[in-house]
Amino acid sequence: MKSLILAAGLTAAATASFAEAEAYKLDPSHSQIVFSYNHLGFSTTYGMFSGFEGDIQFDQEDPAKSSVSVSMPVRSMLTGWEARFGHFMGPDFFGADEAETVSFVSTGIELTGENTALITGDLTLNEVTKSVVLDAKLNQAMVHPMAGVPFAGFDATTELKRTDFNLGAFAPFVSDEVQVMISIEAMKAE
Repeated sequence: MKSLILAAGLTAAATASFAEAEAYKLDPSHSQIVFSYNHLGFSTTYGMFSGFEGDIQFDQEDPAKSSVSVSMPVRSMLTGWEARFGHFMGPDFFGADEAETVSFVSTGIELTGENTALITGDLTLNEVTKSVVLDAKLNQAMVHPMAGVPFAGFDATTELKRTDFNLGAFAPFVSDEVQVMISIEAMKAE
């Protein structure tokens, strides 16, 4: 009887620890945020954030219990044209110094399919915090074939309004709506 109780206790403990979220760190070399907006009806202009870091608590058995937290310097933005970068960092838009950051902290996850979810979180941009929803997809979670440790990869999209974050210069001629595409890889923390 003692053996049966001990076995049941060990099984319950193993199941409880297996079902907990595990810490993952973003791989800054394979994580990007690409944004785009319409410029005066003539073109779609793109920019990117890359090389940033963040943490994911990933519960593969119950993804709704997962969470994500990401932060990056505003000045890590890549625009492909130095004059545009200077304009974005100037008083028409961010007026950003070296310390200003963009951050996202999840507040809830709603599963929408086997590998898809809506991730709600607080986005702080230009010193304004608003709730946003990311339409997310788990690409895969497995042992990385080159690194030999568990990795997870995700893609997500959302649409932001510049005016919500006091960045509405030249709207509506330069679109208020900004399309955001996110792709990240994360490695299980040791």
